[in-house]
Amino acid sequence: MNKKDILAKTEGFVRMKIRGDPGHDWSHVNRVRKLALYIGKKEKVDLFIVELAALLHDVADYKFYDRNHKIGTNIAVQWLEKLRLDKNTVSQVRHIMDEVHFKGAKVKYAIKTLEGKVVQDADKLDAIGAIGVARTFSYGGHFSVLMYVPQIKPTMHTSFIQYKKHSASTINHFYEKLLLLKDRMHTKTAQRIAKRRHKFLETYLKEFYREWNFKVSP
Repeated sequence: MNKKDILAKTEGFVRMKIRGDPGHDWSHVNRVRKLALYIGKKEKVDLFIVELAALLHDVADYKFYDRNHKIGTNIAVQWLEKLRLDKNTVSQVRHIMDEVHFKGAKVKYAIKTLEGKVVQDADKLDAIGAIGVARTFSYGGHFSVLMYVPQIKPTMHTSFIQYKKHSASTINHFYEKLLLLKDRMHTKTAQRIAKRRHKFLETYLKEFYREWNFKVSP
């Protein structure tokens, strides 16, 4: 089976498997794929690995599977083995699946390959900017997370186990993750894109607090 057919079959598989809130649906996966391919071309990496991992990265997002982050990896590996891909390709995708997700403010990234860093950058870019804000509130609504609780301050998580618990409020999640992502991009291409999206987060929060505190804009 050639690479084009593998990718086409994998897209069909992911479309069938993906589930979650509207922020973790096929449109998210497709945006991450496009971003990853754009970054990958600039960084000159193996685009087949990048596209394959980007397609599969949320096939079973731990947030929707009782916080078990291994389920997604196992599903992806079983799929790749069914397609009879070589062990090196399966190993590379497995590593990306295991390490792609953000695991806490004080938890260091363990992604090793440049292909993995490209996919991780793409996934994080979709978490910030205008779409990032929309996805964050979509997720909060899906799990009945309160929008804002002023008296509860953000937590800078020191472990993945701690981070996997829901934030006390959606606004806290901005500080626990979203605002940290600009400075945690691996590639120069992603760093450039992240600057504009990060600025939007800051502008959004400023306006959110203005309205929350009923300060009428001049």
